[in-house]
Amino acid sequence: MKKVAVIMGSDSDLPVMREAVEKLKFFGIPYTVRVISAHRTPAEAERFASTAAAEGYGAIIAGAGKAAHLGGVLAAYTTLPVIGVPIKTSMMGGLDSLLSMVQMPNGIPVATVGVNGGANAGILAAQLLAVGEPELTAKLEQFKADMSEGVRKKDAAVQEML
Repeated sequence: MKKVAVIMGSDSDLPVMREAVEKLKFFGIPYTVRVISAHRTPAEAERFASTAAAEGYGAIIAGAGKAAHLGGVLAAYTTLPVIGVPIKTSMMGGLDSLLSMVQMPNGIPVATVGVNGGANAGILAAQLLAVGEPELTAKLEQFKADMSEGVRKKDAAVQEML
């Protein structure tokens, strides 16, 4: 199975990006976690992204705040899908990060989850890798079935209370 790179622009992004890692672990997907800055270590960002496919990665999750160019920089150097995770900021609550990720120029897409959406990034990476991987597809189907059952139980509890 291909692995997923979880890249963050700063170690302060770790609490959000840990959620992506936890989902990858849950689905049994191998991963690597790195701190690479689009602005402070751009050569490392280029090197990592340009060699990622050859090194066995199937997707890259990139979390960053403020200017949040990490996902776009990585996407410029690879054909792998890049999933952006905008990190909440004190200045604009993450809107700045979100807009930096979703307003990419034609030809350099960054699939972007919601602000602080590390868990969804991990799930989306699993869904991308599940194409042609029946075992991973089965895990995702069970995950969704378990979520549905959880909602049905909450519905029953609320109906019983009221």
